[in-house]
Amino acid sequence: MNKVEKGSSGEPHVEGQSRRLDAPAARLDLMLEAEQVRRAEPPAAAGHSAKTLAKHPDLRVVLMSFRAGVRIKEHRARGSVVIQTITGFIRVKLAAEEVELKAGSILVLEPSLAHDLEALEESTVLLTLAWDGATQAEENP
Repeated sequence: MNKVEKGSSGEPHVEGQSRRLDAPAARLDLMLEAEQVRRAEPPAAAGHSAKTLAKHPDLRVVLMSFRAGVRIKEHRARGSVVIQTITGFIRVKLAAEEVELKAGSILVLEPSLAHDLEALEESTVLLTLAWDGATQAEENP
């Protein structure tokens, strides 16, 4: 039986070992992680910082912190996307509409749907990306 890995993704949870991003099971304190990402100094030009919490062939979970007014230009993801606002207030622009997400809100996007994101105030967002792991393996041998 696999052991559930605990702790902060960036801090040791076992003496001398960092938590594996591809662990079979992992439990994290999301609010602690969010505070760490919020406190990280983002690159001046970007205005946001990010930390990958989980990385598997078919899944990525990324925690992002944004300064107010920061915008990520239109882009697409090859898989499904879940955008969850942990703190703050963001706007996601889609082709046909704009969706505002306050803390506690979730937006689910189908694969390849063009979108951009703007932080209306200082915000922390949990981004989950899922796709067919077999496709990923074929694209990145």
